[in-house]
Amino acid sequence: MTTSGTTPAGHLDPESCYRAVKSRDRRFDGVFYTAVRTTGIYCRPSCPARTPGYANVTFHPSAAAAQAAGYRACKRCLPDATPGSPDWDVSATAAGRAMRLIADGVVDREGVDGLAGRVGYTPRHLSRILTAELGAGPLALARARRAQTARVLIETTALSHTDVAFAAGFSSVRQFNDTIREVYSASPTELRGRRGSARATTGTVSMRLAVRTPFAGRALLDFLAHHLIPGVEAAGPGWYARTLDLPHGPGTVRLDVDDATTSGETAFVAATFALTDLRDTTAAVERARRLVDADCDPVAVGDHFAGDPVVGPLARATPGLRVPGQVDGDEVAVRTVIGQQVSVAGACTVTGRLVAEHGTPVDTGIPGLTHLFPSAATLAALDPATLPMPRSRGRALVGLCAALASGAVALDRGPDRDVVRRRLLELPGVGPWTADYVAMRALAHPDVFLPTDVGVRNALTGLGHDPGAVVAASERWRPWRSYALMHLWNTLMPPVPATLQES
Repeated sequence: MTTSGTTPAGHLDPESCYRAVKSRDRRFDGVFYTAVRTTGIYCRPSCPARTPGYANVTFHPSAAAAQAAGYRACKRCLPDATPGSPDWDVSATAAGRAMRLIADGVVDREGVDGLAGRVGYTPRHLSRILTAELGAGPLALARARRAQTARVLIETTALSHTDVAFAAGFSSVRQFNDTIREVYSASPTELRGRRGSARATTGTVSMRLAVRTPFAGRALLDFLAHHLIPGVEAAGPGWYARTLDLPHGPGTVRLDVDDATTSGETAFVAATFALTDLRDTTAAVERARRLVDADCDPVAVGDHFAGDPVVGPLARATPGLRVPGQVDGDEVAVRTVIGQQVSVAGACTVTGRLVAEHGTPVDTGIPGLTHLFPSAATLAALDPATLPMPRSRGRALVGLCAALASGAVALDRGPDRDVVRRRLLELPGVGPWTADYVAMRALAHPDVFLPTDVGVRNALTGLGHDPGAVVAASERWRPWRSYALMHLWNTLMPPVPATLQES
């Protein structure tokens, strides 16, 4: 069992699910959904309403599956406003990879054929896989995602209903109205009225990103601030902001981050997006969620390290530590190659020079955010001899970017992770450390360890452990070695510099 209530294949054990519902265990919000025959609604496991009888409930692996079975969303617990299932990253099956792409809006932009091509299956076979594992096909899953995005926009912004419809990915206002009524048993106007007056919006969209607790937000912020690229990123006490290169135009996101220490509940990270085109709302939200590792199950990770002589004390000291993700896989790969065998500060300086010379200038109105990160195609066209780095690393960088631009290597979380790693290792100048770091950050791989990393060995030495002995025994940290790695690095992480100013 990967989590209580689910099996590795994604099928649900009704007895385990019902125990989670009776205990109102918030850890399983987003892992499965409870449908109640007598009321015709579906809920999250932690719904505060009276627990229905076992004979009156069925369990579904996705909100789309519950909707396809004829149930509408509970108005009390808002079951779709939950983090996604952590199993999608742990197992990284075709269904899990497809779900990540659906959340990014691939079906809305490219259709089912485009989604299937990215995952590496025919549309018919992918539909069979998704229906078997998640109870609904790609169109139904995309529809459920659009409905959830639309509800949040209706309740938290002053966007017109027409703007909400297209921002959420609907192809028409009629489709938007029909879907909202069917899923929530209320019209868009009724949803907006139920939550009171929406906040005014002036070209921005503000949302709350659901994360499971505990959530070590300050440690996440420290990591991001320590790796800032001038022009692309900015940070200050309690916040982080960056530019976004989205499918329909540029944008920015600002995250206001803090710790949430209460275990087993849902917390929220405030996110403010400024978008050139509202059709990019879904993609922008999903990429921000990736960045903060929103779907992590920190309780499962912490329980795994309990009693471990190395990571156990670190996990207790910083519960809910996340693996920082990414808003663009290509960017992570480029930054990783630039950072080979140099300090973090040196890598940020060099990368900042590339951004200033080859990134796309944008007017964001946010101090420090002046450029989009250069595209792989732009960097692939450069002469390695002109790059501010050793010639061999310059050739490696240009070769990597050529592979990314051509599609020979795809870091959109669609392909199988092992396939991506193998293709990365085939590139000149890309070794295991680089390929594995990219897998951890770009592909959200939860089980990456870097045994040759200097920081890992320095952290272990500083903690009084023998690095060789600990590294040799690191298999015991599976399947959460990426989180063990972050705990070790966290012991070396300086806090956000006091010189950073609030914007």
